[in-house]
Amino acid sequence: MSVEPGRSAPRDFTWPNGARLALSIVVNVEEGAEMNVLDGDPRPEPVDELGAVPRRQVRVHGNESNYRYGIGSGAHRIFRLLDERGLPVTATAAALALERAPDVAARLVAGGHETAAHGYRWVYQYRMEEAEERNFIRRARDSIAATVGVAPVGWLSRLLHTDDTRRLLAEEGFTYHMDDYSGDLPFWERVECADGESRPMLVLPYALDSNDMKMWTAPSLTPANWARYAIDTFDWLLEEADREGARMMSLGLHLRIVGRPGRAGALRRVLDHVNGRDDVWVATRRDIAAAWAAAVPPLGA
Repeated sequence: MSVEPGRSAPRDFTWPNGARLALSIVVNVEEGAEMNVLDGDPRPEPVDELGAVPRRQVRVHGNESNYRYGIGSGAHRIFRLLDERGLPVTATAAALALERAPDVAARLVAGGHETAAHGYRWVYQYRMEEAEERNFIRRARDSIAATVGVAPVGWLSRLLHTDDTRRLLAEEGFTYHMDDYSGDLPFWERVECADGESRPMLVLPYALDSNDMKMWTAPSLTPANWARYAIDTFDWLLEEADREGARMMSLGLHLRIVGRPGRAGALRRVLDHVNGRDDVWVATRRDIAAAWAAAVPPLGA
């Protein structure tokens, strides 16, 4: 059956076990890898719930403590909710964060979760020249492989990436890329590599609108409104999948955001709503990528 190259699936396509909707829960692990003058950065981390972001080389102790809360109490709370329900997730981890939080790394391994790469540090890579970006990608890959015992095959940048990123990822052994918001299904792209070969890269779109960061950014959502929005997204995609064909949903979480006690209840409501349904496959992005590749191989494969 012919399909639009990479942008759709055969009408009778289903995810494993006949599921019509694949749900990818993504836990961003960034805390400890953010900008900090103690690590030689020219300014402190600008993503700050305190609203105090100086533009000079000074420590912001309060913001640092908020990040420590995320990697400690927040991580414990989120992974307890997930593990109680047996839900696998993809942790998009800044590699240094896991180096500095071996207990979180151990929990990812023990829970059977996937670890994808979110950079070596949680910094912008779009300013990097090609050689620097390649080293950044390699360092993240090798660090995560050493920390959790499995090399990452997926990559999520900090918002922005370069024209070279997807090619560099293919050359360094990555098989899927998340820096895309263009649809509700994976799709293939061909990248021309330095050795002259054209290689397929699977793009697994991410989502910003259902991300828990919406409880921080202005205009912000209350925890109740965020939970309602995530549940509405899930219900709509499931209804659409039943009518028009398979869909995929991304739910992005942060340890220091939804891991707070006043927000964790909102996450619990979402997880209880999506859990235990025969028509939904909650899976890691690695498994989603493998299922898609098996059913919709890249052109020329």
